Amino acid sequence: MEDIIKFLEKKKPQIDNIIETQIPRNPDKNAIDNICGEPRFTHCIDSAKKAVHEPIWDLLDRGGKRWRPALFLLIAEALGGDVEKLKKFASIPEVVHNGTLMVDDVEDSADLRRGKPTTHKKYGIDIAVNAGNAMYYLPLKTLIDQKDISCETKARAYDVYCQEMINLAYGQGSDIYWHKGKKESITEDEYLQMCAFKTGTLSRMAAKLAVVFAEGSNEQEEKLGAMAEAIGVAFQIQDDILDITADRKDNKFGKTYGNDITEGKRTLMVIHTLSNANKSEKERLLEILNKHTTDEKLISEAIGIIKSHESIEYAKNKAHEIAKNAWVAAETVLEDSSAKKTLESFIDFLVEREI
Repeated sequence: MEDIIKFLEKKKPQIDNIIETQIPRNPDKNAIDNICGEPRFTHCIDSAKKAVHEPIWDLLDRGGKRWRPALFLLIAEALGGDVEKLKKFASIPEVVHNGTLMVDDVEDSADLRRGKPTTHKKYGIDIAVNAGNAMYYLPLKTLIDQKDISCETKARAYDVYCQEMINLAYGQGSDIYWHKGKKESITEDEYLQMCAFKTGTLSRMAAKLAVVFAEGSNEQEEKLGAMAEAIGVAFQIQDDILDITADRKDNKFGKTYGNDITEGKRTLMVIHTLSNANKSEKERLLEILNKHTTDEKLISEAIGIIKSHESIEYAKNKAHEIAKNAWVAAETVLEDSSAKKTLESFIDFLVEREI
């Protein structure tokens, strides 16, 4: 695990440098002209800086593991692609991911992101929603501007991007609908599909784009995409676990403890508990979830009910099972290499992580 942490730490500044060439921290007229095109009248550079670029970098500079672009680079290398040439595309899923965080925080009325006030708390809801939406499209400028990529490869990449963005919206839609208490009976398979869309889709985007740009086969795209989706699901399950188990005094996780209880989220642990608890426990857990409470006593009570049915252990085992099965299928389309070995360790890290 230490080796993977070092790997991510090494890749992070490289990835940030790539993003900065595409979304400058302090854009001038030439930068905005390049991003938006020549103006019919006059660009307002100050508004571009303050309403788009500054809030974007305020979030990006807070950290984040950058594991999706790292996954892109590992798969591209494992397929024999020219990593130096392709690395500029690694930013696409990462910028989109951070855009979703910005918008998600508005939708969830969250207070903290990576240990600091959320973008909408700092800049306002209007700025956060607009900047988050901008992050869905800005990384595509890299693809649009490429002259040495074939039209066929571009079309293939656009197909991947558009389909995953559609899936992302449907996954988020399910999550929102559920934690508003609109559907109290949620099956495990429905939850896992929601995760596949909400979290798995961006890791699948990273994997599929890596295959596309490395000129891999359709079989490689399918199997490596499925693997990436699965580790995204496992990552989300572990994220849910950390939400109610992370140390409140030394919160490396960077979010408010028990925030999923406040939001009323139907996580795998909640679904497992509701399937195994007695009637009074079910009713009490649903009552607390539907209150969207910030009361620590009530949050602790809900977590206590979850723990009493060993639902955390169940979720951990499910995450391991999903990740393991995904690797078994995917490794058959990769030749043996150091990148392949690192990729296998990388998957283990995402499931075992404590941050």
